[in-house]
This record gives sequence, C-alpha cells and structure tokens, in this order.
Amino acid sequence: MEILPAIDLKDGKCVRLTKGLMETAKIYSDEPWQVAKRFEEMGARWLHLVDLNGAFAGEPKNLEQIEKIRANTDLKIELGGGIRDEKTIKRYLDLGIDRLILGSIAVKEPDFVKEMAAKYPIAVGIDAIDGYVAVEGWAKTSKMRATDLAKEFARSGVEAIICTDVGKDGTLSGVNVEFTVSIAEASGIDTIASGGVRDIEDIKKLLETKKVAGVIVGKAFYEGTIDLQEALRLAGNG
Repeated sequence: MEILPAIDLKDGKCVRLTKGLMETAKIYSDEPWQVAKRFEEMGARWLHLVDLNGAFAGEPKNLEQIEKIRANTDLKIELGGGIRDEKTIKRYLDLGIDRLILGSIAVKEPDFVKEMAAKYPIAVGIDAIDGYVAVEGWAKTSKMRATDLAKEFARSGVEAIICTDVGKDGTLSGVNVEFTVSIAEASGIDTIASGGVRDIEDIKKLLETKKVAGVIVGKAFYEGTIDLQEALRLAGNG
C-alpha cells in the first residue's frame, strides 16, 4: 500500500482545510517545496498535491509553487484541482507531473474522463458527503452515489480512484475504511483512501483489508499525530 503525503496549495502556501472549507485554512509552510523535500527525505515515493485555488476557479492558480516542487524533488506527483480540459492536462504533464486527478468533471463528463484516461495517466477523485458525490471544491453535493460513479470507471483505463469522505477530511477522526473498500469493490480500480487519517492504527486498518492501494496522509503529519516514517515502513514504502 502506497503512503501519499499531501500538500494543499492556497495562495502559494502549504495549508490544510477542515471538511474542505476554505475559511478553515491553516498555514503550515510558506515554502511548500521544502515540505515536499522533507517527505522525500523521509522515504515517500509519491506526493499528493492539490491546487485549492484552482479547484474553485476551474483553472491552474498555483503554478509557480507546483513548478518549484517539481524542480526540487524526485517524488512522483499526482496533482488535482481545477483540471477541466485536455490543454491543462498536457500543460501539467509537460511540467513533469506524473498523474492528474480529475474530480468534478468526472461527474459531469465521465466520457471526457475516459477519453483522457485512454491517452494520459489519470486518477479520478471521488469526494463524498454521506455517500453522495460532492463537486465544485466540495461546495455542492450531487444526487449521484459515490459507488455508482466508481462503477462508471470500471475497465476505463483510469489508473486510480482517490476517494475522500469529506465529513472526515482534516478532522483527524479516523479514516472511513468501509467507504474506501466499497469504492474499491465497485470499481475494481486501485483505490486510495483520503480524509480523516489520524494515526498508525488507520494505516493498519487499511492494510488489513488487502483491498486498498494507497492512503493520503495530510493533517495527521502536520499536527504530529502520525509518525510518517513509521507509516511508510509499515506499508512497505521504504
């Protein structure tokens, strides 16, 4: 299972939100690339990177910081936030980003996502509130069940699904293992858990399922409730 430490970018800074609300942003670093470098030094192989401003604007908004992170680390990077068209996908791939995350557009235009997944390394972000898909930077909830959206991308060429329980995100209240497994089973695609990771016990619970391909660690690292190096060792990332 892959451990993906996370950096969320807002106004060029490394922040974390609670339940996806921009007004809850807590700044952890003015130099996100230094945080990424630290993850690499600890043994991480992947970085989960989100352009929060981009998610709300529908276009890239933190390019300078993204370029700095790419230039200063050898981490594999998956990036999401405001990626709505092929031009943006190509732009990021040209920068050296390894995988792009398509979120809101996966609900509105699933055929576009499948078309992109046939050509480029694509992950689908499925964010849910009470089991229903959240869109537009989590500002709205759709009428589609998260598991139904996951089924939509079975055998589509999508590399991974990143599933977030919005109600748990940034709360340190424990990962939603059952929800993650339901997405993995519905899609048959490598599924990455996101939201609520608190400590090493969450990592152990996900490992025990033998059905989860990865987990994103955000606030637990920044608030010191998880030993990231221990998590990386436990998951066999070292």
